[in-house]
Amino acid sequence: MDPLVNALNTILAHEERHKKECIICPASNLVGRVLRLIQSKGYIGEIEYVDDGRQGKLRVQLFGRINDCKAVRPRFSVKVKGIEKYEKRFLPSRDMGTLIVSTSQGVMSHEDAKDKNMGGRVLAYVY
Repeated sequence: MDPLVNALNTILAHEERHKKECIICPASNLVGRVLRLIQSKGYIGEIEYVDDGRQGKLRVQLFGRINDCKAVRPRFSVKVKGIEKYEKRFLPSRDMGTLIVSTSQGVMSHEDAKDKNMGGRVLAYVY
């Protein structure tokens, strides 16, 4: 199992059931970075790390703003010029949603990757 896929599926399932928060287990650095990026875009609220003595858990506050969020498997390598192709493929319209890209500078949105002229791997999308 991929922790990122598990985390995004958990969030989407809780959003569809109109829950106020969800617990994501296991917590990992990649999942934490992706969730912080989604939080900065305003889709989710506060993220709290809960240490359970094992792998840890993340408690995420939900606002009900997510229509769809999924991990992209396989993780496609993308150059700066190829980001637009994946925007058309995964996002519903031009200025709606965000692609999450892992670059050598860290996890960032597709807009930031274009601004910094960087490619990477497409991890997920949210809108």
